[in-house]
Amino acid sequence: MTTAQTRPAERHRPLFHFTPARHWLNDPNGLLHFGGEYHLFFQHNPFGSTHGHMSWGHAVSRDLMAWEDLGVALPEREGRAIFSGSAVVDWHNTSGLGLPDVPPLVALYTGHREGHQAQYLAYSRDRGRTWHDLGEVPVLDRGKCDFRDPKVFWHSGTERWVMAVAHPTERQVEIFSSPSLRDWTSESLFGPAGDTSGPWEVPELFPLMDEDGLERWVLKVDVYPGRPAGGSGCQYFVGTFDGRTFSPTTPARWLDHGPDFYAALSFSDLPGRRVWLGWMNNWRYASRLPTEPWRGTVSVPRELSLAESAEGPVLRQQPVAELDRLQGAEFGVREHTLRDGVPLILTPHALPALDLSLDLAGRGARRLVLHIGSGDQEEVVISCDLGGRRLVLRRTTAPSVGAPEGFDGEYEAPLTAADHLLSLRILVDRSSVEVFAQDGRVVMTALAFPEEAGWTVRAAAQGGDAEVLRSSVYALRRAAPPRPGSGDP
Repeated sequence: MTTAQTRPAERHRPLFHFTPARHWLNDPNGLLHFGGEYHLFFQHNPFGSTHGHMSWGHAVSRDLMAWEDLGVALPEREGRAIFSGSAVVDWHNTSGLGLPDVPPLVALYTGHREGHQAQYLAYSRDRGRTWHDLGEVPVLDRGKCDFRDPKVFWHSGTERWVMAVAHPTERQVEIFSSPSLRDWTSESLFGPAGDTSGPWEVPELFPLMDEDGLERWVLKVDVYPGRPAGGSGCQYFVGTFDGRTFSPTTPARWLDHGPDFYAALSFSDLPGRRVWLGWMNNWRYASRLPTEPWRGTVSVPRELSLAESAEGPVLRQQPVAELDRLQGAEFGVREHTLRDGVPLILTPHALPALDLSLDLAGRGARRLVLHIGSGDQEEVVISCDLGGRRLVLRRTTAPSVGAPEGFDGEYEAPLTAADHLLSLRILVDRSSVEVFAQDGRVVMTALAFPEEAGWTVRAAAQGGDAEVLRSSVYALRRAAPPRPGSGDP
């Protein structure tokens, strides 16, 4: 009996994206860096592969790539589900929960009961290995049915903690402040603004320097349903923040134009860089994906920066440099003319995971197309319409895979392709494709389940010739050894 026959769904388990050993995962929670470790907490059902019994799972990593699954950190409590939240290092022990020379890790999360949500506090004094609830009384309670997803950080300008919490039905984010992480004062409300077609949740608020060295603030909030392509999605605003009030200076923009990026959260206490990751899924079909014994994964960690545009600063997302250590054999074409309708094979054989970089010039072509598939099946087609200036991702799935209804579809993003130049970086894992166009200014994320193990990639020009200015394809190695007994090759 072959390995694939023993555990057929394991062939979709990613090589360089985190998944739990078993059962359900959704939003990343409590991301922080402490003592040389990256901590990834996440929404987790320890008992099944659908949403329920919500708890915080926990994994740690030294390099953002290889994760050690530590099991459940914050379990469901007597009917109180542990919904999303964030965690910080309380370096100055403002909470009074630390020990001499041992700053506590403090988590703020939404406790959910039928008809009621409030914010609770838990803390750890042993590098996040064990956690203690502050008590059964929440630290922030509005007496509401929907009031969730606290994002907490230290604001040096006012020397206070700041918390952003979503009011989903009102399409608002409320800003609170506290000297101690225990007692919170309301400062301001933001919204409704931008897309309000669905409830708001999972806010995120952080500073970034623009290209002129000026501090800007980014407020991200998720919408479900509401995104242009349907299902769940993320929008963001760039503006100013004085420790009390966020004031946008740009219109709302979509963070990711693919179907499968949601609930992004950044790591706290990570000096000199802003890194986040999101849940790589969509609420339209999340509980029906063809994977067992696990269901749910997170995106590749992405480093954030701001880039200038005619409409003001835009968020730029790029895979973290730590990914490069997984690069194996390189294949590529340095310079090549793509003749109209004549495909160029970019992979000499099928690869389970790959990192593709490609710089193209139109030179008369109307469209540039990349075909990513397995066997004779094209699971993902990425095309750049140079005339219409749009990037399109289309995915189709073989019937034998068992993808849920509504999974296949076409998604598009606006694209500024100056002088018909296109720059792409595409990460392909066993069950996902992440597209970073124009130096990360345009991003599309999509799950994809191949009929056969391994991916091939070919490029083509349509309506004229195109020039391949640079191309490289790296086979990507597994980030961590397979789990014992998984049957994963």
